Amino acid sequence: MTLTFHWFLPTYGDSRDIVGGGHGLPAGSAGGARPATLAYLRQIVHAAEQLGFVGALTPTGAWCEDAWLTTAMLVETTERLKFLVAFRPGFITPTLAAQMAATFQRHSGGRLLLNVVTGGESHEQRAYGDFLDKDARYARADEFLHIVRGLWKGEVVDFAGEHLRVEGAQLNRLPDPVPDIYFGGSSAAAGRVAARHVDAYLTWGEPPTAVAEKIAWVSGLAAAEGRSLRQGIRLHVISRDTSEQAWAQAQRLLDGIDPATVDQVQAGLARSESEGQKRMLDLHGGGRDGLEIYPNLWAGVGLVRGGAGTALVGSHTEVADRIEEYHRLGITEFVLSGHPHIEEAYWFGEGVLPILRSRGLWEHPQAQQDADQPATIPFASASR
Repeated sequence: MTLTFHWFLPTYGDSRDIVGGGHGLPAGSAGGARPATLAYLRQIVHAAEQLGFVGALTPTGAWCEDAWLTTAMLVETTERLKFLVAFRPGFITPTLAAQMAATFQRHSGGRLLLNVVTGGESHEQRAYGDFLDKDARYARADEFLHIVRGLWKGEVVDFAGEHLRVEGAQLNRLPDPVPDIYFGGSSAAAGRVAARHVDAYLTWGEPPTAVAEKIAWVSGLAAAEGRSLRQGIRLHVISRDTSEQAWAQAQRLLDGIDPATVDQVQAGLARSESEGQKRMLDLHGGGRDGLEIYPNLWAGVGLVRGGAGTALVGSHTEVADRIEEYHRLGITEFVLSGHPHIEEAYWFGEGVLPILRSRGLWEHPQAQQDADQPATIPFASASR
């Protein structure tokens, strides 16, 4: 199977240093030297499309711009790139979400992917008017996706659940194609939702043994529901011509982190309700030593950033080797990012992707699209 790579849209700002923000951190904690203007984000999506990334993940939360609006403004600046829009099911009704997705698909030519985020932090959810606890949020997400899936099938949906209720819900126009749903979560409640509803399960970058355990866990839950899931992983990346150059860049990023900032961020992240975030914190323990937790897997990003906190670091060949190792576990989709996002996209796209192509693991989406086009028969004039 050809591997799929997605890039990332830093709608909170970008920098040559690590930009914080995410789980457990307050609004306004993110931001970089490069503001997240549409002009700058256009540069990133153009680079991602040119290099061969299939999609671009856009985050959600109080610390970044709204994902729906931002991607809607960017979609006409690209031709093929898909947008993996993160959204929280508690903030909009399921019928409206289903309608928004259908509209996005029509106007983008079918380039919407959805990343469902239940919300790991109650204090942030309450700021948006959502006062459910974590388990109840997952239960609501289950009901939400049940309704949305029914609407996308063209059904008239009557549903009365513990958290959501609709009567006579129906879409006037269906999405074509139905957008794939991406979803991540490490708790038992998250696993149940993934097994029942999603197309691709995402894990944050942990050592291969932990990733293999998580894949086996969620695959078993899905099999019990008569379903199978694609597996994906969310990582940062620092790839260079040599291993020494890559690790020098990782050290430069680490040297640029103020110890007081680390203490402040770690205190905030320690209050996180997210099981995945707790697993990220366990990888580094808030310290600066022993951050290479597996060959070429560096946990330094997680010192100041919530959410995905690990990076693949090494030569282009070493990074390709780690990607191939994750692929052997069952990972087929990689959602990547780097600091800054334009430069790191080119380091990876021009350094690692050709190696994976030479190994038969990747093909540029444009080449696949060209191969799918029907052959044309040249016109020939009739002989006399």
